[in-house]
Amino acid sequence: MDNLLGEFLGTMFLIILGDGVVANVLLKKSKGENSGWIVITTGWFIAVMVGIFVCQSAGAPQADINPAVTIGKWLVFGTYTAPQAIATMIVQVIGAFFGAIVVWLTYFAHWGGTEDQGAKLGIFSTGPAIRSTVWNSVTEIIGTMVLLIGVGAIFGAATTDGPVAGLGPYLVGALVWGIGLSLGGPTGYAINPARDLGPRIAHQLLPIAGKGGSDWGYGWIPVIMPLIGGVLGALVWSLVF
Repeated sequence: MDNLLGEFLGTMFLIILGDGVVANVLLKKSKGENSGWIVITTGWFIAVMVGIFVCQSAGAPQADINPAVTIGKWLVFGTYTAPQAIATMIVQVIGAFFGAIVVWLTYFAHWGGTEDQGAKLGIFSTGPAIRSTVWNSVTEIIGTMVLLIGVGAIFGAATTDGPVAGLGPYLVGALVWGIGLSLGGPTGYAINPARDLGPRIAHQLLPIAGKGGSDWGYGWIPVIMPLIGGVLGALVWSLVF
């Protein structure tokens, strides 16, 4: 139970700070309006770091906060049983959903004054710069593979005894920061099904002032492709490193 509570809270804080920085940049009359991609990627770095710390402190030392990581550990490394993995991934999505609600409440006065419906959706979920099912899928698979291989390098045998105690969350956050800076341009680097699905459901259900559609026609890509990338990344790590 502590494991599930930790994953719920860790993923919730991931979204509070991650979607929160996007809201700060995109919503009208926000103090951070138009501050740009560097602010967004830096905010997500901090969101990942804090999410991992919260997850661990709440009783989930593995701190996946990402179904793509969980499914890779389950199918490739056998870290989880099927019921454990499925339960973990479900609570991650639920945590992301509640984190999105917190962001909506925090910026409540700003939704009505922002006319751009795409910007509002972009706070909750990712979307492509150039819509292409094939290449958007490839981008998400590559980004998630880089995440899994990078996490393996941080915590695996290549680092001898692993990172200095307490340094792991900073290193994983920096890895996600790098993915955002380098690979995030085409799709907004979901690389985490819970990060996209939970907030997209929140966007669908919440009475957000002036919102448009939730773009479910694209929404399966940032869910399915990171799961595939997670398994492939874990496989590459297990076979090569």
